[in-house]
Amino acid sequence: MRESLDIETRLARLEARHEISELVTRYAIACDERDLDLLASLFTKDAVFDTPNGSMRAETREGISAMFEQVLAVRGPGFHWTHDHIIRFTGDDRAAGTIFGHAETTPNGNHSLAALKYEDEYRIEDGAWRIAHRAIRFFYYVPAAGYPGALTQTDRVVLGAKRVDADIPEPLPSYAGFEARRNAARSR
Repeated sequence: MRESLDIETRLARLEARHEISELVTRYAIACDERDLDLLASLFTKDAVFDTPNGSMRAETREGISAMFEQVLAVRGPGFHWTHDHIIRFTGDDRAAGTIFGHAETTPNGNHSLAALKYEDEYRIEDGAWRIAHRAIRFFYYVPAAGYPGALTQTDRVVLGAKRVDADIPEPLPSYAGFEARRNAARSR
């Protein structure tokens, strides 16, 4: 059942959706333009940034900025863009979001392609919406030359010389359940 909200709350949430969407876009801009001051300002003081594969993990605004200083130091030009954004309010000053995106990056001079999903938590801090927690889940992150055929493998995330399994969709319970039903039907 849908929550019944008064007009002021509905208007405030519409404004908050817009601000949160711009927050997400500013993150992509900050990464691509190497604007670490802007990047840091997008996170809460106690923010956490992580990936399930452990390749990126930092705590606090300063820690996240330091991590990105290292990550971006080995990358040449890059371009991040976001697609669909789902925002769920968990309170007047808190929300959660799911964002789908793509990126073209050049780690160590190698052109790479990525498809990803951000799982975010947002919170108002110092009068502005900021990212309190961000987890990146990769569908793939591969050198451009390795893209053909990459989607047929589970180890679609290339981290330097190492390949690791993708974070999505195979580990998702719904995906695993679907595949189990499909495989059971095939074996009959």
